[in-house]
Amino acid sequence: MPDPVVRSYSAPVVPDAPTGFDRVAWCYDFLAGAVFGPSLKKVQRAALAGLPAGAPHVLILGGGTGWVLAEVLRRRPMATVLYLEASTNMLVRARTLLSRDFPGTAAQVEFRHGTQEALGPTESFDAVITFFVLDCIAADEIGRALAQLRAALRPGAPWLLADFRPAQNGWRWILLRMMYTFFRLTTGLRAQELPALHPALAQLGLHVTSSSTFFSGAMECAVLVDGADLSVLN
Repeated sequence: MPDPVVRSYSAPVVPDAPTGFDRVAWCYDFLAGAVFGPSLKKVQRAALAGLPAGAPHVLILGGGTGWVLAEVLRRRPMATVLYLEASTNMLVRARTLLSRDFPGTAAQVEFRHGTQEALGPTESFDAVITFFVLDCIAADEIGRALAQLRAALRPGAPWLLADFRPAQNGWRWILLRMMYTFFRLTTGLRAQELPALHPALAQLGLHVTSSSTFFSGAMECAVLVDGADLSVLN
C-alpha cells in the first residue's frame, strides 16, 4: 500500500520566501524548450530510471509547472508525492496539469508552497527528486539545503539529480553566465554560480550509482544512494 500523503505538518510562513519565478511561470517551459530543445526532458527521464519500484513516497523539490510530476505518475501510478515548489504560479500550473491529465490521483499528491525549509522534521521519502533546482540556491544556503534533503531520505532511498554541469570557460561557461544574468534580472535569483554538488553530496555520505551527460556535456543526471547502503548491495 502506498504511504498516505501526510498533511498534518504546517510549515511556518516565511515572509521573504523566494517567489521570483512567479514572474516567468507563464513562459518558463517555452523558454526552456527554445534554448535546450528535448535535452531537458531527456536528462530528467534518464534520472527517473532510478525511481524505486512499487508505490514509493516521493519528494519533488522545485518541480515547476508539473512535467516531472506527470512523468513520476506515469511510471509509478501508485506513488504518493509531496510536490514542494517556491512559486505559487508554478504550483497552480502543476495542479491544473494533474487535474487535467491524472484526475484520479488527487489524493496521492500534496502541493505545498515553499522550499526544503518547509519540510517537517519527521517527514521522509523513498526518493528525493531535484531537477534543475539546486542551481538556484545561493552559495551561503546550499550546504544547509542539501543537509535538510539528505535527512529526508529513508534508508536505501535514492536521490535523483538532474542539473547543469560547472564550466570554467568556453560556450558552456557563457551559457551559464547568460542564464544566471537572465534569472537574476527577471526573478531576483540570488545564486550566481553552480554549486559544487558532487563533493557536497559525497560529504553527506551519498555516492553516485549511475550518471549520464546530455547537451554536449552541459547537463547531467545522476542517481545517488547512501554509501553504506551501496556497500551492502555490493
